[in-house]
Amino acid sequence: MGMKALAAVGLVAGVLSGLLGIGGGVIIVPGLATFGRLDQHRAQAASLAAIIPIAAIGAVLYALDGELDLLAAGLLGVGSLLGVRLGTGLMHRMDAAWLRRAFGLLLVAVAITLLVL
Repeated sequence: MGMKALAAVGLVAGVLSGLLGIGGGVIIVPGLATFGRLDQHRAQAASLAAIIPIAAIGAVLYALDGELDLLAAGLLGVGSLLGVRLGTGLMHRMDAAWLRRAFGLLLVAVAITLLVL
């Protein structure tokens, strides 16, 4: 994947993360898998690494505007730290094609939930 394409995927992920509060993985994983031709495992791993600065900067900017609930963020963080360990362990046991389908189904479920609510 070229540097311009990587930067473009990152730009879209950053804009949507800041605008909608979504995890960049919704954009980054499909972008890396499609344009970067990374397998699902590597795309998900790269997405997790890229989300660190995206989330940190977004959280600071929201905090400066008085929009960050520190208690909620802290509790989400604790649960996420435990969950990511479990999730990565499960991911390593899954076939890439099945993992890609599961990720796609998750995106569809999230989209339907957002449209219905």
